[in-house]
Amino acid sequence: MDSLESKIKSNYGEKLRVRVCGICITEEGLLMVHHAALGKTGSLWAPPGGGMEYGENAHEALKREFIEETHLDIEVVKFIFVHEFLDPPLHGIELFFEVKITGGKLKKGVDPEMEADAQIITKVEFKSFEEIQQLPKAHLHYVIQNISSFDSLLSRTGYSKNK
Repeated sequence: MDSLESKIKSNYGEKLRVRVCGICITEEGLLMVHHAALGKTGSLWAPPGGGMEYGENAHEALKREFIEETHLDIEVVKFIFVHEFLDPPLHGIELFFEVKITGGKLKKGVDPEMEADAQIITKVEFKSFEEIQQLPKAHLHYVIQNISSFDSLLSRTGYSKNK
């Protein structure tokens, strides 16, 4: 196991985490964050988000995560659905919210839980539906892999898990 994978396992692995994730759709597309060393292929595109901290409510956590990862300020519009992410050694209960941008300028951020020389965020960008469809499914977060449109993502409800 290389050192980046070891650091990911040490920071996030083999424990259940509660995560918040934001679905941010504009005329430019869906806001996505690219992570190295995650997923089955070591390349994962996912909506911005991350782990909640003790004493923090979900909206506060999501606003903090957006600033850390994208430098964007957001407003939480509504709760959409829950997804259980299980891809050993990672296990998370993910709360997905629709969000809208209220300020800031899009810029690649950092993962403060990882050291400066072990950052896993490599890109942040808006992707059109067509661009997402061109990516290998294995490079996409499970909730994005089989969407038929951005509206289908926003209209999801209930609980799902990766298959």
